[in-house]
Amino acid sequence: MNSKLKEVGLVFFKLGCFAFGGPAAHIAMMEDEIIEKRKWMTRDYFLDLIGTTNLIPGPNSTEMTMHCGYERAGKPGLFVAGIAFIFPATLITALLAYLYIKYGELPQVQPFIYGIKPAVLAIIASAILKLGKKALKSTELIIIGVLVLLVSLLGVNEVVALLSAGVLGMLYFYFKSKTGINLNSIAPLLVPIALNTTIAKLSTLKLFFIFLKVGAILYGSGYVLFAYLDAELVTRGLLTRAELIDAIAIGQFTPGPVLSTSTFIGYQLSGFTGALVATAGIFLPSFLFVLILNPFIPKMRNSKLLRHFLDAVNVAAVAVMLAVLLIMAKETLIEWQSISIAIVAVFLTFKTKISTIWTIVIGAILGFLLLTMI
Repeated sequence: MNSKLKEVGLVFFKLGCFAFGGPAAHIAMMEDEIIEKRKWMTRDYFLDLIGTTNLIPGPNSTEMTMHCGYERAGKPGLFVAGIAFIFPATLITALLAYLYIKYGELPQVQPFIYGIKPAVLAIIASAILKLGKKALKSTELIIIGVLVLLVSLLGVNEVVALLSAGVLGMLYFYFKSKTGINLNSIAPLLVPIALNTTIAKLSTLKLFFIFLKVGAILYGSGYVLFAYLDAELVTRGLLTRAELIDAIAIGQFTPGPVLSTSTFIGYQLSGFTGALVATAGIFLPSFLFVLILNPFIPKMRNSKLLRHFLDAVNVAAVAVMLAVLLIMAKETLIEWQSISIAIVAVFLTFKTKISTIWTIVIGAILGFLLLTMI
């Protein structure tokens, strides 16, 4: 294995072990590790990757690892990065699934998760500030960003908001360059997205195709996964809703992508083989999408029209991250313990050079101490 490939594997394995808090937090940690520390690419290009990744189905943060691996070590780097990032969560989830089947309950990790949540708020805020400085290149882009933030807070699907912002920005800047007309009013367009197919009787192969389908059409954050799996598994009587809720909970408090939920469910349905095929099925589309898309991103920058589209999508992506931060803060900062942890995390993130991974670890320890010993 060459040195770059080894570096990619080690970096994303480490992130996979500590990447708590959902896609926004994962991307924030990648920004710190890849842009700040290792300088694998420019922040502008990292923004381009975020923008384009948000437009394709699948887990955004996992696809970002694949893009970054591709940029650092070519096609092999894409696969090494993705697998290294997914592996820790898959392994932990499989172990928890075994214990769940054997003992019928989940381990008590709530105090640690309680501390992690406010810690990741500071990490996300730091990434938003850094990426926002690069994305907000003009008054028009600021307005697009504000509008996307507003509609995201109102519950508009993030992919609809991103696509609408991209189309709006592309058309506006195109006509501005042709006519000199300035921006008077803009409103994100709404494009309905609906996809549905059916798969009948369950077998190992059927299980693979169920999760392959979900991985191929899952837009947005991992939390949308609940609705998809409810329709595919609970309504067909393959899983109870209580079992699905436990599986989603596992995905929330293990590091890495929340789609590791698929490993847990696969184990519930068909043991180790089921865990393997479910995990392979849900992540396979992401590897294929990134493999196909990545070579076209620099070409998009060379096209004036697509460059405007990408600029607007990048601003929209930062706005969506900000919306996630505000919603998470509202749900998380409700007690003095969580507020105290958040203050410590803000200090560590903005006033020291400590790694984001240590911020997560310190948050988890504080959560445990404040909930169990005070």
